[in-house]
Amino acid sequence: MLKLEEVTVRYGAVTALRDVSITVEEGELVTLIGANGAGKTTTLKAISGMLPLSGGRITFEGRKIDRASPRQILALGIAHCPEGRRVFPQLTVRENLEMGAF
Repeated sequence: MLKLEEVTVRYGAVTALRDVSITVEEGELVTLIGANGAGKTTTLKAISGMLPLSGGRITFEGRKIDRASPRQILALGIAHCPEGRRVFPQLTVRENLEMGAF
């Protein structure tokens, strides 16, 4: 369903991910666990099209998405929801989610 093959992402001269490969099958639950700076957020941003790849491939349901825009990837059902940042503290969780969808 979702496949990362030898994905590399760089921030300028700094390599944040090198040759990351992950396969997620339909119905499977996969978590990324690691210390700060291990590349979890970078991996998720690469999947959702928020960061360009320096190398490798990402496919979803057999379709290549590594050069698709975040909007195109979202239309496929892949979303990136960062934790705890840029929320409205006076609103409920539900209200914040509704604002994100607006």
